[in-house]
Amino acid sequence: MGSSPTWLTTVADRLGPVTERSPLGTGVWRVTAGGRPYAVKHGSGVADEAAGLRQLGAVPSAPAVPEVVHADVDVLVTSWVATGPRTPAHEVELGRTLAELHLWPHVTWGGGSSSIGACRVTAAEGEDAPTFYGHRLAELARTAHLERAVLPVVDRLPELLPPEAPALLHGDLWWGNVLWGADGRAWVIDPSVHGGHPEEDLAMLALFGPVPDRLLSAYDEVRPLADGWRDRQPLFQLVPLLVHAVLFGGGYPSMVRDAAARFV
Repeated sequence: MGSSPTWLTTVADRLGPVTERSPLGTGVWRVTAGGRPYAVKHGSGVADEAAGLRQLGAVPSAPAVPEVVHADVDVLVTSWVATGPRTPAHEVELGRTLAELHLWPHVTWGGGSSSIGACRVTAAEGEDAPTFYGHRLAELARTAHLERAVLPVVDRLPELLPPEAPALLHGDLWWGNVLWGADGRAWVIDPSVHGGHPEEDLAMLALFGPVPDRLLSAYDEVRPLADGWRDRQPLFQLVPLLVHAVLFGGGYPSMVRDAAARFV
């Protein structure tokens, strides 16, 4: 394999000889070490991700997450999840387990991870939902130069956000972070865990692909959806849209303006 990068040396030292490695994405690898497969991620933010996986994994009946095998400041090793074709049963499973996760209270609004994907955010806690979401929206809007579109929505958050206590959220729940396990379970990866409103996770799922009715029905049976939740989806999609505007530009600023205009 030639000269080994530092992260690979770390894996070999802790788990045994590395016999295979193949890239899965930027900074993400499938590695066979000591005769067993693992997923390895290296770079900034992995310590937050490891903490988030452990938090999610401690919630009974929540979506399955890979086991954290090793974590330090820049290397995360998790168990490998064997996947298979997506099935209706997977979708029902995800709806039910996501609702179970959202029944789990969080002590504060915010806190947790200091990044959403590759986008850095302040992991500040807020005394209430408008304070937390207002800070996050304003911070991202400044970075994306979209204050004019977003700050009027921030001013209206006290009347727009439904009253509810903070729940533990995945925080970066798009379809690319859902794995359809060969074991029949729906697994989630790459969290940006924090205390927030449950509709946030559902809104992000809907932003990057349709959410099946069977998933929503299974969710609703465990944790009934509040009146008006569909109308609020664009509100909770503002954060991920702003993240994408910061990271990628393109058509995302226009999508931010369109979503924000619905609430001013």
